[in-house]
Amino acid sequence: MVTNLLNIKRMRFSKKSEYGLRALIELTKSYGGDPLPRHQIARSQHIPLVFLEQILLTLKHAGLLASSRGVQGGYALIKPPAQVTLGQVIRILDGPLAPIGCVSKTAYQKCQDCPYAKKAYCPLQDVMGEVRNAIADILDNYSLKDFISGTHGYGQRPPRREAARR
Repeated sequence: MVTNLLNIKRMRFSKKSEYGLRALIELTKSYGGDPLPRHQIARSQHIPLVFLEQILLTLKHAGLLASSRGVQGGYALIKPPAQVTLGQVIRILDGPLAPIGCVSKTAYQKCQDCPYAKKAYCPLQDVMGEVRNAIADILDNYSLKDFISGTHGYGQRPPRREAARR
């Protein structure tokens, strides 16, 4: 039994999202101050510099970060940390939170090879829709501010936010 538990594959977010969230920890800590050089973020969060640069550019193009060049240059969070949810960041870096495309609210994809695709009811959609909603409900209710404040421990919920995208 114990051996079987060790071999269970678990749902995982990509390294891109993990590294992105870790980089945002650093940027949130310095919010309102000087931009942080990418090498400083990489060093403090143990993120490969080349991969970090790609992540920071993606977050910049999404409107979360600004960058500046020169000796005092670097990256800075431009949105208030309380207004950036973890769900938003993961959607930017990894795409929709839905475990299967036919239950995604932001990137719906019709099933091509599913025997239920042309039927009125799909047993997977109910369950996977609930999975999507549960994941979105958690990630859309934690902001970067909550994430770094330490006020919400594992299993504790922050206050609910208004409009959660799924």
